[in-house]
Amino acid sequence: MTLDRRQVLRLAGAGCAALAAGARPADAESASSPDAAKSWAVLVDTVACIGCRKCEWACNVQHGLADVPASSFDDLKVVDTPRRPDHDVYTVVNRFRSPSVPDRSWTVKLQCMHCVDPACASACLVGALVKTDAGPVRYDEWKCIGCRYCMVACPFQIPAYEYHKAVQPRVRKCTFCDSRLEEGRAPACVAICPNEALTFGTRQSLLDAAHTRIQGNPGRYHPYVYGEFEGGGTCWL
Repeated sequence: MTLDRRQVLRLAGAGCAALAAGARPADAESASSPDAAKSWAVLVDTVACIGCRKCEWACNVQHGLADVPASSFDDLKVVDTPRRPDHDVYTVVNRFRSPSVPDRSWTVKLQCMHCVDPACASACLVGALVKTDAGPVRYDEWKCIGCRYCMVACPFQIPAYEYHKAVQPRVRKCTFCDSRLEEGRAPACVAICPNEALTFGTRQSLLDAAHTRIQGNPGRYHPYVYGEFEGGGTCWL
């Protein structure tokens, strides 16, 4: 019998399953580490976001995802129905309405949070998911054995699987446009945002900017930066 690459890795990975139980959990210390402070990150200002979905379109083009025209992203009613990223959709924008103020709502971009100490990488038996010093959590499809432990481990329920592919299915998620970062460019979604609701920079500089924004506009912002400590800290804030 001839085994393909994934079958060999799956058998090898089975013998290493016990190692995952000893993985170090993410904590607040991870979020405040010097390396985390210097990694690239994105600050999402949900007050400034207008729900235009241009970030969705830019992501689609950058990664060659579903072949749909730009005009299909003009339907802004889509944001009223809760959606999640999928194997061919790396980011989505959803609208959340205030439970106390009838006419108040916010649109929020959702994608891989690129955690400082990612649970998906800790759960991966073969190192197919790796956190880089630059910030992105990278996926190596060649190493992946399709166990999908990353999907179970992710506290944000982000990784998606290509169930429709019988041969060599992959785990799919936002890449943080790591190829653009290597070229010194911001992620595609950040570059196209017309209202500057997305800000690209180092994690610490963005945290400082977020807290300054909150202190300067106490009536406009909730006094908390989501992602500063959640899951050991994230690079999308």
